[in-house]
Amino acid sequence: MRTDSEGREHLHYTDDGAGDVVLFLHAFPLDGRMWDVQKRELARNARVVVPDLAGFGRSMGLTARNSLDEHADDVAGLLDALAIERASLVGLSMGGYIALAFARRHPKRLAALALADTRAAPDTPEGKVGRDQNIALVEREGVSSLLERMLPKLLSNGASDDVRSLVRALGSSQSPDAVKGALAAMRDRSDSTPLLGQLDLPAAVIVGEADAICPPDEARAMKAALPRATLEIIPGAGHLANLEAPAAFTGAVRRLLAPL
Repeated sequence: MRTDSEGREHLHYTDDGAGDVVLFLHAFPLDGRMWDVQKRELARNARVVVPDLAGFGRSMGLTARNSLDEHADDVAGLLDALAIERASLVGLSMGGYIALAFARRHPKRLAALALADTRAAPDTPEGKVGRDQNIALVEREGVSSLLERMLPKLLSNGASDDVRSLVRALGSSQSPDAVKGALAAMRDRSDSTPLLGQLDLPAAVIVGEADAICPPDEARAMKAALPRATLEIIPGAGHLANLEAPAAFTGAVRRLLAPL
């Protein structure tokens, strides 16, 4: 957690490199450390900002948010604190939901957009029930039990033991309040599908070929709705495609940023 010159708290973040700004929004229930490979590679040619969302990681001291709009406004506040007018956003899973909320609430601050392993549509009624069940599980047994329930869908069958260990370590370290707040925020999020056609800016839709949560068909639908989007399907990767196939994922982001 950091404070600005007036003592206001804002998200913990890392800030590396120089040039056009790209900001990465992490997946649920992880934190900004999931982007370490992308940060290292892309900071050679760009300014890479990676926050931990409120309540997660090193932003654990901040009050857990209960809506994606609050998270999006936190991102805008961080850009203010860093005197950054516009940035490209890369959001994976929950990070993609927040990137879409940011695009709706702060459109003039968005230079380009990468939506990875995410969807524009809201939760189905069955999905909402699942979120409530997961909130109850965290209350009853803690975050680690939720993570073990989620792990088979977060990663493909071919994910390495190192990647599985990393996801377990990051996920199990998160605050129960932040995790429950994020589950409620995702459950209650609005439909961003109508927004897609209004986003006339460079965009990339990235998805793991084996993503069991947000499968490639949903990515294809988003690509078709976005006016200026490319589609990148990463062979063999699951929902956390940047961790399973870091080079392919980083390449997709680099291609999005290249013309800027």
